[in-house]
Amino acid sequence: QVQLVESGGGLVQAGGSLRLSCAASGRTFSTYALGWFRQAPGKEREFVAPTAWSDGSTPAADSVKGRFTSSRDNAKNTGYLQMNSLKPEDTAVYYCALRPYGSSPSNIKSYAYWGQGTQVTVSS
Repeated sequence: QVQLVESGGGLVQAGGSLRLSCAASGRTFSTYALGWFRQAPGKEREFVAPTAWSDGSTPAADSVKGRFTSSRDNAKNTGYLQMNSLKPEDTAVYYCALRPYGSSPSNIKSYAYWGQGTQVTVSS
């Protein structure tokens, strides 16, 4: 079993930046691929970005491409989502999740472990 805890969310003005962290318990973090999702009120959970190490050929969602960068530090059992040039439409609860390597990065059903989410609110 792996437990994930996100942190780093908050309220930021449009154009600002935030860095989300995803801390994993257990020794098996490095054996899973990491992805980021978000869910806005009244909308379905959507794929945001894979991590660079595990999904080098998988692009981030068009809505965040060029603004969000994902990464991971296996030595620290932690993943990160750097979010720049934030827009009001980025407001959502952000989740990190783990999936087995070889499964589809953008398919929500690929992911076996989820964090509890962290709220990001971008004001205009």
